[in-house]
Amino acid sequence: MSSPSERYAAARSAAQHPQTQAFAERQRFELDPFQVDACQSLERGRSVLVAAPTGAGKTIVGEFAIHLAMQTDTDKAFYTTPMKALSNQKFRELVDVYGADQVGLLTGDTNINGGARIVVMTTEVLRNMLYADSDALRGLRYVVMDEVHYLADRFRGPVWEEVILHLPMAVRLISLSATVSNAEEFGDWLDTVRGDTDVIVSETRPVPLEQHVLVRDDLLPLFDDRAGVATAQVNQELFRIRSFTGSRYESNRRAQEYSSNRHAGRQAQRPPRGGKRPVRASNMRRIERMDRPEVVRLLERSNLLPAIFFIFSRVGCDAAVQQVRRAGIRLTSQEERAEIREIVTERTRSLQDEDLDVLGFWEWRDDLERGIASHHAGLLPAFKEVVEELFQRKLVKVVFATETLALGINMPARTVVLEKMEKFNGEARVAITSGEYTQLTGRAGRRGIDVEGHAVVQWTEGMDPQAVASLASRRTYPLNSSFRPTYNMAVNLIDRFGRTRAREILESSFAQFQADRAVVGLARKVKDAEESLQGYLKAMQCDHGDFADYAAIRRELSDLEKKNRRDAGGPRVAREKRMRKIQSLRGRMQRHGCHGCHGCPDREDHARWAERYFRLKRDTDRIRKQIETRTGTVARTFDRVIDVLQVVDYLSGEGDDLLLTEAGRTMRRIYGERDLLVAEALRSGLWRSLDAPSLAAMASCLVYEPRRDEQNAGERGLPRGAFRIAYDATTRLWAELDDIEHTYALPRTEPLAPGLAAAMHAWARGGSLDRVLVDADMAAGDFVRWAKQTIDLLDQLSIVAEDDELARTARRALDGVRRGIVAYAAV
Repeated sequence: MSSPSERYAAARSAAQHPQTQAFAERQRFELDPFQVDACQSLERGRSVLVAAPTGAGKTIVGEFAIHLAMQTDTDKAFYTTPMKALSNQKFRELVDVYGADQVGLLTGDTNINGGARIVVMTTEVLRNMLYADSDALRGLRYVVMDEVHYLADRFRGPVWEEVILHLPMAVRLISLSATVSNAEEFGDWLDTVRGDTDVIVSETRPVPLEQHVLVRDDLLPLFDDRAGVATAQVNQELFRIRSFTGSRYESNRRAQEYSSNRHAGRQAQRPPRGGKRPVRASNMRRIERMDRPEVVRLLERSNLLPAIFFIFSRVGCDAAVQQVRRAGIRLTSQEERAEIREIVTERTRSLQDEDLDVLGFWEWRDDLERGIASHHAGLLPAFKEVVEELFQRKLVKVVFATETLALGINMPARTVVLEKMEKFNGEARVAITSGEYTQLTGRAGRRGIDVEGHAVVQWTEGMDPQAVASLASRRTYPLNSSFRPTYNMAVNLIDRFGRTRAREILESSFAQFQADRAVVGLARKVKDAEESLQGYLKAMQCDHGDFADYAAIRRELSDLEKKNRRDAGGPRVAREKRMRKIQSLRGRMQRHGCHGCHGCPDREDHARWAERYFRLKRDTDRIRKQIETRTGTVARTFDRVIDVLQVVDYLSGEGDDLLLTEAGRTMRRIYGERDLLVAEALRSGLWRSLDAPSLAAMASCLVYEPRRDEQNAGERGLPRGAFRIAYDATTRLWAELDDIEHTYALPRTEPLAPGLAAAMHAWARGGSLDRVLVDADMAAGDFVRWAKQTIDLLDQLSIVAEDDELARTARRALDGVRRGIVAYAAV
């Protein structure tokens, strides 16, 4: 029971923040202290950065901002997310609260009630609105940026900074982030560019997380409970298991080596070193990993379902579902199965029967009725949404998912299982980071349902319990900017602000803020080093002459003599040149003479101080170069982008008197990785002769990002005729622009990627889903994702193309692509 003073403080706070109090009383849970603090900051008219663990309830703060907007007659609130799936989910939630007439959704390919007072959108949509000075921005009071740590994403991160920098200052910003180690630094930047920003950090999970290691069929605690949470001491039993399996592994390895040698006829009768033959592997005790059906049964017996198994492979996720199905596992009651079938039928009603056959619908529905499912980017969006809904309703009990599930989708479980602690990053198998571990295990524990969540790591050969414990203990990772000026950004900034102001805006980016902070630390190192260098100079002073000069000669001479010895067999001309230099240096040393530094009785003592001096000076010079490269880096890149735009005639004029040409005005509304290439192809008329399917195929070449194993797939199977002529011309144009970018030291634009062109051409021509997926050699979900990006580009072309016929072709192509499973939208 609270004390009288605590009750008085609570009553006083409630009186000062009536909106927070009223909002809190409407919630199903009592608000946590960090949520109350953030809401009160918003009520005081300030912006907030909220950094808290996954599942802690950060979105409550965003919802409070919407609540504040709706207390007036005119204020608007935008809720931005990094992914369309998140936008769809948040849209549905807000419609349930405020009604369909008050809530809109804008995700590029979906436009529902865009003039509403509450609009959910992807961050890119808001960026485009800001550059276009959209009327929808009038009355905007609050912007929620969910998952703002996406700012670190290499490809899409810069959009977050663009939005933050360009939002009107009267707009209050609600930035919601995973727990990052430099939240205060990010908050300081927000306060600098947005003003009045409070940083609210919470590292407390609303549902405590229990960490386990699954060894055989035993769920062993990762940490020793007796040691107390504060000490986080690793369970010693795990170290004993590791010691046992490590020695067994080495014995098995030696046994296999011996067997191999014997089979090859080498040393067949000779035992290995040590005098004894190794014990055969078959005679050793082994720690067998439980297969997935057994793990599912174990979790069911232990009342640890629903569970998410994170498997870092789409194929692995689908195989896991098949494995569990073949084992005959059924986790649902008859009533639950009937409810599942009803929901599935309703949610997939708009999909055609022939497409359902291609998509493996009947087997997928049977798996759902058993209570199991997979969830990954290759799954059709409609199917993913059904899985998410059924899991939230506690009808599906086990989901095998890739790590994309951890990125904000509201699918909390009682248990999260990690089968491995490493994943393939496209080039090699790498250990997951502490940030990834936190994101994944953050799904465990359902607020208001579970007393605690559970994270289960399956034992693997060679596992280091201390390494796992370190991942589980460190809950933070740094947020680093990925901001870089683009051609589209440059023309929009020049058009709105002019060159000088544009540079100032870019110099206020988080990227430059971080670089400048690093420069402050480096400059401090230089200052400290300079003081030490002065001390070293004083210590090596010599009464017999200039010891600094003598030491420099001696050091250079020593380096050349060493190089000459190493390069004894090198080219004769180079050795002779070095020998002449060595003779010259020896002559200079002799000039110091017996009565100079060379003859000083304290020469070696001075020399030791000289060595320290030169070593520190070399390091200091390197730091000075680092400072030079970091200061003004973003603005210098912007200047090079401007240079390229002037060369290709998108900007005219000099200095601060730059103006957009006709081509530059077109560029303002072209967004994407290949924005300059698209604009130049339009200006050159390279696509005028294309029909709708061919233009769709061309657009796919400009948005598609091939897998690493497709990089050298070539151009086989491309549509012929006009498409091939246009494709070759566009490739030549890319090469010309690539040369210009290289000249101006800019990152090179990726070449066209034709891997999806044939399939997109067939689809836009009305081809069957079955045939198109075979041509594309990809999962339905992947095809839909790339088709929607193709639609985004076609939509841009239909708006900016000066050639009316090309604009009409783009609209026909857009209609040809937006059909069937691509046109499906759950909301």
